[in-house]
Amino acid sequence: MTPSPGARLVDWTLEATVLGSFTRIGYHTRRRLFDWTPLQSLRLDGKVAIVTGATSGLGRAAAESIAVLGGHVCIVGRDPERTERARAEISAAAGSAVGAELADLSSLAETAAFAARFAATRDRLDVLVLNAGALTHTYTVTGEGNELTLATHVLSPFLLTRALQPLLEASTASRVIVVASGGMYTQPLDVDGLDPNPAAYDGTKTYARCKRAQVVLAEEWTRELLDTGVSVNAMHPGWSDTPGLRTALPGFSRVIGPLLRTPEEGAETIVWLAAAPDAAGLSGLFFLDRRARAKHRLRRTRRPDAAREAARLWRLCTERTAPFAADAGGSVA
Repeated sequence: MTPSPGARLVDWTLEATVLGSFTRIGYHTRRRLFDWTPLQSLRLDGKVAIVTGATSGLGRAAAESIAVLGGHVCIVGRDPERTERARAEISAAAGSAVGAELADLSSLAETAAFAARFAATRDRLDVLVLNAGALTHTYTVTGEGNELTLATHVLSPFLLTRALQPLLEASTASRVIVVASGGMYTQPLDVDGLDPNPAAYDGTKTYARCKRAQVVLAEEWTRELLDTGVSVNAMHPGWSDTPGLRTALPGFSRVIGPLLRTPEEGAETIVWLAAAPDAAGLSGLFFLDRRARAKHRLRRTRRPDAAREAARLWRLCTERTAPFAADAGGSVA
């Protein structure tokens, strides 16, 4: 159904205010304005899905919804106890068995090992939700020499997508969903900035830069996977009340608290992108509340050399993940 001019005007006004758009105000207003098809009416029967970072928050909510819709879900977590508890609880809520794998996705070696294990037991993958991540205020380097935020949000998802590409292409029409953040609106793509100076480390800025990189990589993957039947979209969940937000930005969480979305509301568009017929064929876009949104709000985040910088980002990801690609079963191309 084509939205009315009035509905589009209200949506534009919400988007312009940020506060109205990103909070639960935007979610509930848009749900009524556009008469959303209930998620419960969508089905993913028999579809195979991976959800990373699924032990709490958005990932947990998305995994449960996908399982409820009939999907065969594998959740990925790094803590054995929390992962098993999430697996059991999601299975009980969905009324069907949910799988679980352990992997610290800040480690490219563990990412590669998980991809290889998964590929050894499956012949296709229909939905890949790349949600794992964290905002840290302390400069940290992984054992493989990568800054922690870059490794978790950019390099590991790149390696996982590349390694699982054959399974994604084996599906009739698979969907990769990158959970980004509205925080990316504050930063341009800056490949050099993805390796921050330890002495002047700003965790919030580093996180936003990596989220911008995720959105750009969704565009690059769309070109890479053209005519394969694999769509890649980024989305942001608005401001949602998750353990990650409360830990990373406690002051913000307290101030905005009553307006924060629930994890289920924040994850709604993830599930819609995974299951809705209306989302089929869309790729390279950036979604909030079931609609593609502008990728820039500030003039300073637009680069005149955007294509060159995107190519540099692709090379960075390829070079950093290449040593692990063979173990994951992927290609270094």
